[in-house]
Amino acid sequence: MNKRVVVTGLGAITPIGNDVETFWNNLINGVCGIDFITEYPTEELPVKFGGKIKNFDPLQYGMDKPFARKQDMFAQYAVAAAFQAMEDSGLKSTGDDANIDPFRLGTYVGSGIGGFDTQVRETKKILEDPSGQWVSPLFIPTMISNMAAGQIAIKHHANGPCIDVVTACATSTNAIGEAYRAIKHGYADAIIAGGCENATIPLGIAGFANAKALSRAENPKYASLPFNANRGGFVMWRCRYPRCRGARAR
Repeated sequence: MNKRVVVTGLGAITPIGNDVETFWNNLINGVCGIDFITEYPTEELPVKFGGKIKNFDPLQYGMDKPFARKQDMFAQYAVAAAFQAMEDSGLKSTGDDANIDPFRLGTYVGSGIGGFDTQVRETKKILEDPSGQWVSPLFIPTMISNMAAGQIAIKHHANGPCIDVVTACATSTNAIGEAYRAIKHGYADAIIAGGCENATIPLGIAGFANAKALSRAENPKYASLPFNANRGGFVMWRCRYPRCRGARAR
């Protein structure tokens, strides 16, 4: 059985917009989302800029304060963008107006690193006190990279396949491709697919910079030049791009 696969909803949390319309308008108008980092000291870091998400409020995307406090930012970005994609798609798996079987709605959302910030924070605790008594009991379920997909699946009652694709910078593309195959061959009717990351933290910058992977341009507006002869490395970003893909009989 083969089905035609279409994109039915979109969502985005990015350095140039926290919704699809803003993101797209800024993209086509050449707005740059790269700027100097101000959230933490960068004087000693080899790179001092990145693609920063601005004015993010998890409460705008179906999350409450207790939920947000327990989640790493990578998962919050994922849940926020998936919320947009589901709203845009019109798909609902529960309630009187449900229009999709929850067991036919899946989640293929990945992250290259996962809860990087959480890992750093909790590692500091055990270095300061080797007994580990101050390490959060939520450390593991907050840090593991499949938590983004899991939280999305829980919130949208997506009881179909739930898969965390981890393929570094190709994660989002692979997740969407695998979602396409699952729908095309009849394993699901719709899948929330995409990827998320929050690696623009001091350890992330130091690691990538010491691997000679990051741009060290002095002007952040001219740092990301992937197709230019003067390119000198990539720029760290925080982002989440999900798509809710629906199926239609061919």
